[in-house]
Amino acid sequence: MSDLTNKVVLVTGASRGIGRALAEGLAEHGADVVICDLPREEQGLNEAKSAIEKLGRKCWVFGADITDKSAVENMVAQATEQAGQIDVLVNNAGILKPSLLEDLSEGDWDAHFAVNGKGLLFVTNAVLPQMRQRKNGRIINIASIAARQGVPTQGHYAATKATAVTLTRVYAQETGMDGITVNAICPGIILTEMGKNNLGSEEAINHWKEVAALKRLGEPSDIVGPAVFFASDLSAFVTGQALNVCGGIYFH
Repeated sequence: MSDLTNKVVLVTGASRGIGRALAEGLAEHGADVVICDLPREEQGLNEAKSAIEKLGRKCWVFGADITDKSAVENMVAQATEQAGQIDVLVNNAGILKPSLLEDLSEGDWDAHFAVNGKGLLFVTNAVLPQMRQRKNGRIINIASIAARQGVPTQGHYAATKATAVTLTRVYAQETGMDGITVNAICPGIILTEMGKNNLGSEEAINHWKEVAALKRLGEPSDIVGPAVFFASDLSAFVTGQALNVCGGIYFH
């Protein structure tokens, strides 16, 4: 039931980190994959495409800014034309620029909500019509455990990820009658380039390792299993949920 053969998955923010791990990991489970990121991330996208094709799966690459509604609609239309359809959407693209709330610029506030909130809305709305028509679809939103309680210097980011969790719950209720499930994954501290930069030091990394029940921090590959669950028939009766994948840092 975890086999994704003959499924087409669209992953945003797929040039590196969690997004790239998800694109390649879902391909390992049989999916063909549409990957997109900002046009400047072409090299990372092409590397991901090469890895996916080595697995014997098809891959289509698009450069698009998800904060641009017309660009998103054009990308989804072209991807659907080339791949046939989109069965699974993974809204992974996101940004984090740490700042104390009192020092936060209006521009940084708006940028985080544009990518992490509005971008999710635009991509989801562009993909939904074909899922509704087929009476089937899986949508997976990558949120964060920051959404659960907030983190100093990440208040604006946490607010956008709480938005992602709330949108997950509402989309689930608005689309369930059409056979579409919508769920979120809330990663903990994942050792991506962004994650390492945010922690800032080996001392901080070791601190959070000790805090975690599993005594380690996450790798991007740790998010693949939960994504396969939500993308496949294993989760056919699960919708509107947000799953913490954090090694035991947070328990609510």
